[in-house]
Amino acid sequence: MTTFDDRERGFEKKFALDQEQEFKASARRNRMLGEWAAGLMGLAEDSVATYAQAVVRSDLEQPGEEDVLRKVFEDLKGSGVQVSEGEVRMKMDEFMAQAREQVRGGQ
Repeated sequence: MTTFDDRERGFEKKFALDQEQEFKASARRNRMLGEWAAGLMGLAEDSVATYAQAVVRSDLEQPGEEDVLRKVFEDLKGSGVQVSEGEVRMKMDEFMAQAREQVRGGQ
């Protein structure tokens, strides 16, 4: 086994770990976004977790985060909440930063 092979395996492991952490952070961001949106819509406490899970599942429908943005924005709009798509996107970015920090911190 050469040093090059060892380095290659090390890079592959790091890439896999980074991808896993990013997946966990995205799921956590989506949960936080769902909880935030549920609060704005005035959902009952027992419905908040269910809605947050629906937001997490919506991210698995298509690649990228546009499906999550679309779901949350349309749900908010349908509930009569006055919020712009830009505000939802800004919250997504804010929650993603928090989620990455939490995942990297081992929380």
